[in-house]
Amino acid sequence: MRYEEKQYKNYIFDLYGTLIDIHTEEDKTQVWKELALFYEEQGASYTPRELKENFLSLVAEEQAGCPYEMYPEIKIEYVFQRLFGRKGVQADLLTSMKAGMLFRRLSTEYIRLYDGAKELLLSLKQHGKRIYLLSNAQEVFALPELKKLGIYTCFDDIFISSKYECRKPHTHLFEILLATYNLDIEQCLMIGNDAQTDIEGAKRVGMDSFYIHSNLSPDVQLHKLESTYTLMEMDLRKLKKILLNEK
Repeated sequence: MRYEEKQYKNYIFDLYGTLIDIHTEEDKTQVWKELALFYEEQGASYTPRELKENFLSLVAEEQAGCPYEMYPEIKIEYVFQRLFGRKGVQADLLTSMKAGMLFRRLSTEYIRLYDGAKELLLSLKQHGKRIYLLSNAQEVFALPELKKLGIYTCFDDIFISSKYECRKPHTHLFEILLATYNLDIEQCLMIGNDAQTDIEGAKRVGMDSFYIHSNLSPDVQLHKLESTYTLMEMDLRKLKKILLNEK
């Protein structure tokens, strides 16, 4: 199908690898050293290695307890809260979220919008389109990053996997968005850089999709790609022209 043959009212975007370019290094020794200092200040004494080992074990425990076994998603702030608990410290959720945000800042090598990302979102809005974010992410990480990069207010609503305990491509996340706004699936287009989470997920609910290949895209075999439309380059200005039928 040629894109010009169909118009959409609702555009559903993935985040990391689609609108945001990011690189994190969670294994860096310095990350765990500085995070251990934060915990010590709150009365929870860990060595950096001990903190990392406990963090990984708690992540595994939280994932095992998720209701969506195939595609579980946890609330990472609960892991940081339980790290306090293992040292006998009763930390509130706000303190635990601060620990999570510190961890994210320490482990982030860079974060930036792809060229043309905000322009694309604003142009769609100006043309009367509804824009939603549907991302596999942690709210405690993603929401501050959306605000920092200036695109938080570009969306009509934001759906982050950690809030719903499951990840794309599970249909549950897509179905929540569709049901919340009673969207006509024929008027919805999923846009993302991952052939499994974004494209396969959309296909499972019968939604059209637009695959855009970025530096963060997993390896993909073009002949197996099941997107409705495909752009094998990260060029959001070109994508804008396609979506709005600009010459």
